[in-house]
Amino acid sequence: MKPQADQTGDAAATGVGTTAALGSIIAFWTFYCVIATLRSAVLGFDDQLDLLGRRLIVTGVSMAISWAMWRALRPLAGAGLTRALMAASILSVPAALAYAVVNQHVFAPTRPAPATRAVQVGDDSQRNDPPGALAEGADVAVNGYFFFTAWAALYMALAFAAEGRAAERRAARFRAAAQAAELRALRYQVNPHFLFNTLNSLSALVMTGKPDEAERMILNLSTFFRSSLAGDPVADTPLTDEIALQRLYLAIEAVRFPDRIVIVEDIADAVADVQVPGLILQPLVENAVKHGVSRTRAPVTVAIRAWAEDGMLALSVTDDAPVHDHGGGTESSGIGLRNVADRLTARFGDQALCRAGPLDHGGYAATIVMPLVRGG
Repeated sequence: MKPQADQTGDAAATGVGTTAALGSIIAFWTFYCVIATLRSAVLGFDDQLDLLGRRLIVTGVSMAISWAMWRALRPLAGAGLTRALMAASILSVPAALAYAVVNQHVFAPTRPAPATRAVQVGDDSQRNDPPGALAEGADVAVNGYFFFTAWAALYMALAFAAEGRAAERRAARFRAAAQAAELRALRYQVNPHFLFNTLNSLSALVMTGKPDEAERMILNLSTFFRSSLAGDPVADTPLTDEIALQRLYLAIEAVRFPDRIVIVEDIADAVADVQVPGLILQPLVENAVKHGVSRTRAPVTVAIRAWAEDGMLALSVTDDAPVHDHGGGTESSGIGLRNVADRLTARFGDQALCRAGPLDHGGYAATIVMPLVRGG
């Protein structure tokens, strides 16, 4: 039902609403009345107050005619510029004639009576004089046609501007929907990958006769997925919750690698309340375990750090494992890093980055830099 409502709103937005149309009509003809009144005052016509009253009557009738034109033009707002302009040109003809008739009738008492002169038999000069009332009416009609076409052009400009804004809103909604779909797809890539690796570890524990460790891993795994799947994959999550999830993940892996994972957390107070994409650290922590901890029998320190840097949030996952194959560009490691990079691009565009590489003194580091986002 919601998409239908959105489509209805867009259809209404492609034309000019009643309030805007009425405002354009009032503004246009008020401007006409003011200009005509100033012209009358400059030319020094008599009975300015009487002329103003008659001019207000013509202005009111012109507004009503323009309103009727708007009712006829409104269905054509989305029919294309050429068709709309042709319709406006045609509709301006009867509108101008009606304007001329009303104008002539309202101002007729203010015009001086035509002078009379004797006409001799055979004198054709009178026949060559143009009919004054008809010529004046035609001139008023031509002026009226200009007025109504000018207003119609103003209306069509407003209509097509409204249609352009509606198209921009639709495009923005489509972009947001596409971004949300991409974020969901990338987010859900994390869980199956992690689940596959964890189930392999669980199977190994069962096969080696370690039921207590297997049970603890199952409980931690259940808690991890309940927490990670509870939130909206598009929404951000507090950094403290993200760190807690990674701590739980490392506890799961600690069952597989007892006494080989040392966890270090260094979260600056200034960024403790920021928002980050959910599970954004998961691939980095998982890579540290898979490509660092699992490659050595010595204890490995996995450090998760967060701090502010030049108005941005910096997150890093490092390990000091002496043996590493990250630099070899394994496929699984590359998928995890690409996932993080793609999610950052979908969420922040070119304002965020993910860089990774070996450390000079041994070990490996992956760092994320993204905008600082605060609030719920």
